[in-house]
Amino acid sequence: MPSTTATAFLSIAGQSIWVDNITRSMLSSGKLAQYIRDWSVVGLTSNPTIFEKAITGSNDYDTQIGELLAKGIDGEKLFFELAISDLTKAADMFKGVHERTGGVDGWVSLEVSPLLASDTATTIEQAVALHAKANRPNLFIKVPGTPEGLPAVEELTYRGIPINVTLLFSPKQYLAAADAYLKGLERRAREGKNLRVESVASVFISRWEKKANPKLPDALKNKSGIAIGECCYQAYASFYASERFLALQEHGARPQRLLMASTSTKDPSLSDTMYVNALAGARTVNTMPEETLHAFHDHGVMGGLLRVDGGAGPTTLAAMEKAGCSVNGCAGELQQEGAASFVKSWNDMLAKIHAKSSAMVK
Repeated sequence: MPSTTATAFLSIAGQSIWVDNITRSMLSSGKLAQYIRDWSVVGLTSNPTIFEKAITGSNDYDTQIGELLAKGIDGEKLFFELAISDLTKAADMFKGVHERTGGVDGWVSLEVSPLLASDTATTIEQAVALHAKANRPNLFIKVPGTPEGLPAVEELTYRGIPINVTLLFSPKQYLAAADAYLKGLERRAREGKNLRVESVASVFISRWEKKANPKLPDALKNKSGIAIGECCYQAYASFYASERFLALQEHGARPQRLLMASTSTKDPSLSDTMYVNALAGARTVNTMPEETLHAFHDHGVMGGLLRVDGGAGPTTLAAMEKAGCSVNGCAGELQQEGAASFVKSWNDMLAKIHAKSSAMVK
């Protein structure tokens, strides 16, 4: 496979390539336009950590921050103004993709405040408000797939809000998110409402190695992330081949697509395209950090498509359990740690924006 066309091969195999980053310069410099035009990129995701780096790591936002401060807007409201300004521009750049694919691709994502992770009612309220404020048909609202977040996923789907369910780490957590999505669609079906409410379920891959490796023998180290992806694909295929979904599909419903997230390799001794190479799956999404996107475009090699029976994944997870590494236990810890990490990034970002704002008004 010619390395220069690796992204094109991945796309033609049926996996949508989204980029997991956004900065104002990425939008204005032509870089995102190049990704769309030449690298088969058909979507974009963001999270609090990404926006923290974008806003506090440059002066690109200073003019708008000054304008918002002059209007008396600060804190979290100021952040959402900055984020929505970027994401609506990105959504407009993906408008052609969105229309060409019938709404399958061309999406961007905005996360609700991580501080609301345990507050279902306020998560719903903020998600509705943010989606209305952005006013773009191709903008997902990201909601964590925590026990408190899942009822929000159901309710928001029922209300017709496109949702990216985030912070999923295992087949069990993935299936809970898929169930919440279908419950929302089933409620719409009972009322005769349109069932075309798009959604993705984001399974985080690379954090597994750091969590699981200390609990595993050498023969199983660095295999857990790929095995989780394989088994989530198995669950995805089975769930959407079920009579429960097919009854909704008959009336226009689409699957909530499985999205492979956190696909950068954290250990420099491992291949920088390891997860992308191994997790190509039909009718799925891979959202790649920019450095991973560049690496795969340069020298990525697809290792074959994911299998509906999970391939080697079920055997690997069974071996992990036998070795004393609880998959569900680790997934629960990873979800809690991921939520805490986003809260830290959120608070750090707001503190740095406040500091920048204070310096600007002196």
